[in-house]
Amino acid sequence: MISAGHVDLTVLGAFEVDQQGNIASWMIPGKLITGMGGSMDLVAGAKHIIVTMTHADKHGHSKLLEQCNLP
Repeated sequence: MISAGHVDLTVLGAFEVDQQGNIASWMIPGKLITGMGGSMDLVAGAKHIIVTMTHADKHGHSKLLEQCNLP
């Protein structure tokens, strides 16, 4: 469904968002990596994307950045 372009809207979480609309959503350095999962398919296959997240990390730093620091 998603790769065929049949999905109009997807909602997913992210760790960071930059001012060009790029999202960091699959890896935190130093943590166990199990793979990207379906997030890459969701953002590539949907016509509209809604990203849900908190605006600041647990240290109070903004997650809305000029350029993403995470992959």
